[in-house]
Amino acid sequence: MYINRRKKYFPEVTHMYILRRLMLIVLLAASSDAFCQDPEFTQFYANPLYLNPAFAGTARCPRVSINYRDQWPALTGTFVTYSASSDQHVEALGGGLGLLVLNDNAGEGTIKTTNISGMYSYQLNVTREFSVKFGLQGSYFQKSVDWDKLTFGDMIDPRYGYIYETQEVRPNTNKSFWDFSAGILGYSNNIYGGVAVNHLTEPEEYYITAAPGSKLPMKITAHIGAVLPIAGNRDGTTYISPNFLYQKQRDFEQYNIGLYVAKAPLVGGLWYRGSDSFIALIGLQQGMFKFGYSYDITVSKLAKASAGSHELSVGLQFPCHPKKKRFRTIKCPSF
Repeated sequence: MYINRRKKYFPEVTHMYILRRLMLIVLLAASSDAFCQDPEFTQFYANPLYLNPAFAGTARCPRVSINYRDQWPALTGTFVTYSASSDQHVEALGGGLGLLVLNDNAGEGTIKTTNISGMYSYQLNVTREFSVKFGLQGSYFQKSVDWDKLTFGDMIDPRYGYIYETQEVRPNTNKSFWDFSAGILGYSNNIYGGVAVNHLTEPEEYYITAAPGSKLPMKITAHIGAVLPIAGNRDGTTYISPNFLYQKQRDFEQYNIGLYVAKAPLVGGLWYRGSDSFIALIGLQQGMFKFGYSYDITVSKLAKASAGSHELSVGLQFPCHPKKKRFRTIKCPSF
């Protein structure tokens, strides 16, 4: 059994009932093969620590990122995700430190996931033109199910609907565990790319008892892109940036391909997410502040029922003291 955040098709009348039942089966099953897919963000460079822990400290100075995503709002709060992160380079440690907090609510808060992650990344300047960063991440997860929002067959009266108390035994509806991830990032003046592997230990997510498939499956993310200045632009504020991202989590695979076009202070973007949606983005970046909005235009059979997806990002890039040692920051899009 599998919850996919993009390609699940629901009947028009009973979609919320089926969704809740699927969530119960996925999270409480003791005998079936069940797992959930990680939350995703369309503006992945606006949430760099979530994309790859090796991004910790790549801006050198303190950076704060806040993200909000409402996926399929027509399905009454199916997936709503928030995140906040902060990172910077610490010279005394020879690398970057990062902190990420994420909260994901599914099915009007029926399933809630909160995790706190700490990261460290080490930078190695391979040549005068090329650097590599290695990142490690440790996370603490807290997952919970709101039992009172679940419905069961023995609650149904054929004439009056849900009027009875269920005889199902309430299990422990909270689950916590530790998780670990790693990433690598390579970049030069205008080209960058990296690979991140999340859930290295594949921790157990079951609530009642262990079952085949109750582990949180490993997720592999690969991303590559370039920043290409427009001819005649000397300050680097006008450019195009083609990018490609690929993700695999057990049987699920996804790729995003698209580009950004920037002419300060505005940034625009257009993306295609394989067989699922087109993505339009508009951003504003001025001084230490940036703001982005993106909309996922669903093109699958879920289009009429889902109303797409909305995402907002806010970023603050603080100044810091002049660097004492040579430090190469990565030049990549902010959204």
